[in-house]
Amino acid sequence: MPAEARRQLIVERLALDGFVSVADLGAETAVSDVTLRADLDALARTGVLRRVHGGALPATGSVREASVETTAEVAAATKARIGRAAAGLVSDGDSILLDVGSTTLAVARALVARSDLTDLVVITNGLSIALALEPAIPRFTVVLTGGTLRPLQHSLVNPMVSSGLAGIHVDLALIGCTGIDDDGRITNVNLPEAEVKREMIAASSRRVLVADTSKLGRRDLGLVAGLDEFATWVVAGDDADRAAALSTAHGVALIDASSPSAAEPATMGG
Repeated sequence: MPAEARRQLIVERLALDGFVSVADLGAETAVSDVTLRADLDALARTGVLRRVHGGALPATGSVREASVETTAEVAAATKARIGRAAAGLVSDGDSILLDVGSTTLAVARALVARSDLTDLVVITNGLSIALALEPAIPRFTVVLTGGTLRPLQHSLVNPMVSSGLAGIHVDLALIGCTGIDDDGRITNVNLPEAEVKREMIAASSRRVLVADTSKLGRRDLGLVAGLDEFATWVVAGDDADRAAALSTAHGVALIDASSPSAAEPATMGG
């Protein structure tokens, strides 16, 4: 089992059980105690857990992955505004990549609501995203990446996602996240999904970040990209001034979805 997969397993076990032991991890992964202790130490340095004798506990205040159904209920109106503004960036005939998450799910619903939009190809690794897009068929062509199914986000991850993404290049990628730190690093709490997000960015001509201001100041386990790799950031929330300063520092166009004019289709740079 690769180190990245082992460490994601550790994070998931912590979220479910509140404690992981080296002995239990060794039985599950068939990896040596020395290697597992090194994994725990590496995760402790990122701040997602704290080491205790024989294993680890979640770090106080660390972000735990929740189901997409749970996160969709949090700040639902804010995410809906982001979804509508992001959908306004899409044109007839576009091909897009739409990754998993509650904010990108709001984007999917907003795309379906745009009855004027036709000949759209949407490629996604999210089962919930695909189902949300289904009512727009045949106006839309909806393609699932394939891959290994993860619970909580109902996402498809490696193995097998990379091989599908390697053969495509789309007009636009719409990407969500769980953290945006003060240095402009975009992160995600889930390592396998962060990997897919990076591959989606690489497979697109233009990139749009969809994330509300609650993500500001957080740095999670999986690095997705730098903010400067995106042409546009669609944001909403109570800390728009902070988002504006960060986007200006990294040369990214900001669309504040809280503004009434954000509902209008916009032209992206980059």
